[in-house]
Amino acid sequence: DGDTRESLASVQTNDDGRTDSPILPAGAFAVGSYELVFQVGAYLDRQQGQTKANRFLDVVPIRFQIDDETSHYHVPLLVSPFGYSTYRGS
Repeated sequence: DGDTRESLASVQTNDDGRTDSPILPAGAFAVGSYELVFQVGAYLDRQQGQTKANRFLDVVPIRFQIDDETSHYHVPLLVSPFGYSTYRGS
């Protein structure tokens, strides 16, 4: 229904801003709606010396659908201090 949420995992990215392994193990996905919540403010603070006082971005949620649980889903977030983009990667 979109109103009920359940946390499935929490991971921290490495110095490159990537996870070292898949967020969920193979077989853990099901058809449905998902949301990734990126704490980009904290990441940018570490990488670029920003502070809460001069941040433009802080939290970036990405909501997407899985329609085939056997497919590969790569959801990159490209972020700069003042904008971001995302797409379904390969």
